[in-house]
Amino acid sequence: MANRSPKLSRLAPTERAQALISYADGKLVNSERVLARFQTDLNADLNFHQGMIVLTSQRLMHVESTKGGAVQMKAWPIAEIDDLVLEEFGATATIHLMQGSASSYQWRTTGGRVREADTLLSKFKAQRKVVLSITPFDPPTKLDESEVDGAEKEVVLPPRQAMVRLWKFVKPWRKQMAIATLLTLASTGASMIWPGLTMPLVDKVLIPLHEGKPNVNPHLVYYYIAALAGAAILAWALNWAKTYILARVSERVASQLRRQTFNHIQELSLTYFNKKRTGDLISRISSDTDEICYFISVNLIGFADDVLMIVFTAAILFTIDPIMAICALAPLPIVAWLVQRVRELLRGGFAAGSRAWSQMTSVLADTIPGVRVVKAFAQERREVERFRAADQQVVDANDRVNKTWSFFEPMIVLLSDTGLLVVWGIGAWSVAHHQITVGILTGFIAYIGRFYGRLDSMSRMLAAVQRAAASAHRVFDVLDVKPDMPNTMSTKHIGRLQGEIEFRDVKFRYGARQIMRGVSLKIAPGEMIGLVGPSGAGKTTLVNLACRFFEVSEGAILVDGIDLRELNVEDYRKNLGLVLQEPYLFYGTILENIAYGKQDATRAEVIAAARAARAHEFIMRLQDGYDSMVGERGQQLSGGERQRISIARALLINPAILILDEATSSVDTETEREIQAALENLITGRTTIAIAHRLGTLRRANRLVVMDDGRISEIGSHEELLKSSGTYSRLHQAMMEVTNG
Repeated sequence: MANRSPKLSRLAPTERAQALISYADGKLVNSERVLARFQTDLNADLNFHQGMIVLTSQRLMHVESTKGGAVQMKAWPIAEIDDLVLEEFGATATIHLMQGSASSYQWRTTGGRVREADTLLSKFKAQRKVVLSITPFDPPTKLDESEVDGAEKEVVLPPRQAMVRLWKFVKPWRKQMAIATLLTLASTGASMIWPGLTMPLVDKVLIPLHEGKPNVNPHLVYYYIAALAGAAILAWALNWAKTYILARVSERVASQLRRQTFNHIQELSLTYFNKKRTGDLISRISSDTDEICYFISVNLIGFADDVLMIVFTAAILFTIDPIMAICALAPLPIVAWLVQRVRELLRGGFAAGSRAWSQMTSVLADTIPGVRVVKAFAQERREVERFRAADQQVVDANDRVNKTWSFFEPMIVLLSDTGLLVVWGIGAWSVAHHQITVGILTGFIAYIGRFYGRLDSMSRMLAAVQRAAASAHRVFDVLDVKPDMPNTMSTKHIGRLQGEIEFRDVKFRYGARQIMRGVSLKIAPGEMIGLVGPSGAGKTTLVNLACRFFEVSEGAILVDGIDLRELNVEDYRKNLGLVLQEPYLFYGTILENIAYGKQDATRAEVIAAARAARAHEFIMRLQDGYDSMVGERGQQLSGGERQRISIARALLINPAILILDEATSSVDTETEREIQAALENLITGRTTIAIAHRLGTLRRANRLVVMDDGRISEIGSHEELLKSSGTYSRLHQAMMEVTNG
């Protein structure tokens, strides 16, 4: 239902946003409270358009201005929403409102607002749990005022589930963990010897010696010192063994996490990578797994050590003097309340910090590889400012955590000191009234010091748990992504293909965009097809579908009469030779790059492939020949040289199907002639799909397929299409004008 308000078209953006907020606030009912607001900045057509999503304690509302300048509002009860899902597309993102298994409503926003969108989704999930847990007889949930319009804090789900899932990776080393636990128990017991020996040392030796009492053996001092030294050495040895075992286990757990995450990423389609930033994925595999490693090696068993120490110490304190023990432990309920309170505040803080860190890493991953472009356009200051802004987000996120932590830790120390003061006061009174001895008071104080010292250590554990849980959650976010083209027991393993390819009414949708609109084409084994068409016509998408980088939305692609979805992906791609428009070389030697697709290739095979790609001559002119380093991404070589090496890489695997995506666009005319000569032999006996604009490649194709707006508009030979005066004829005329211009 549309609700009208004064026109907003003449207002400034900030005033318009405030007007939308005021309008939504005026629609609140009963005890409804605002939990979060998120400003959208795109409409369904990806044009800039201002809107506001408002999360309340009962509903999700959306208000936006209409073309006429009025305000329109829609609302959904939280109980009727199954989920909010964020889908990233690099520069843009979409929030889906899920009801059942379908997306019933979507909002668009630019990629820079993804962090705020994450906050909205986190708060929605938390509030949905609250709403679904309330029975009809329960009173409305009272909300903390600090959570209203909460820009300063972030609510995420409890970390328990992530930590439980982490156990699966620790489980293979459970025997080592059990040994470490026993060593912890033993080292804790050894550390309890010191205060126990202090009491007789003071009462039976030091005080009598000080008072000059007879029959006191002064050599007992050396006995007790030796016993204390032995206890210290024993505790050190046990702690060393425990730390060594945990360090080994934690490194292997982190390694397993890194490997499994990287392996899983390799199974995902290009669709996933198109939605993610490189720096974010690098951060999850490196920084987040390192955080988990540190947690297991340092914090986890340290926490167990602290718990054991506190339990043992409390038992000993009650054995020595129950009254003093009760007084000494009086601050514990306050400490427990503080821990619970701070835990809630830290959850979102560390999650926000991890996201801010990955965003900063993404800026580095963008800028450093693209440093030539940065310098070419004199944008150094811009990139410095972009990094400063990303780094400031890290600082701001950490400041919010430190604001809470800086209060919490000194408060624990204050409560610990309060407990010690109480013990000193009661202990002094008890000594004065001869209820306990000075040695007992000394030992009691020593035990209390250890008790509150471990309590302070446990409070630090709180931050470590939240930080590790946030890291584990980010890693599991990747592992939980289901491959959209997995290999199953039913997938067929194949050898070498004949190379027949058939597209049957293939349609493909990327997000909300319909890119392929029903393509039908059959390519015979050994036939060469040239794909032609204007930019954005769907040529590269068709090739990506043929390589099964993307999955078709509708229709089917058949290879040798078998649906591509029924084939083992790895087996199928071993039949593919791919040469991209922008050649990508890995850091290493020329030999390693050419042999990338066939690791067991001999040097003679590599040289033969290089000769066929007309690369051997320039390689031999290099100082180290085939052992020359190409630099990161092949920057030591020219564009044409990189392209010829990538062609040699494709040739070496002897593919049944050859894909050339603008393979000659990066080379000069002379180099193109050499590559075209190599292609004469290459296409024989191979099915070839070539995307090209240059006439030399197009004339060698058996058929030219002209694409326009995701459809095939023309098919024929070069001469036939020129006579038809269609799209190809116009493109050919334009190319001739450029060539002759």
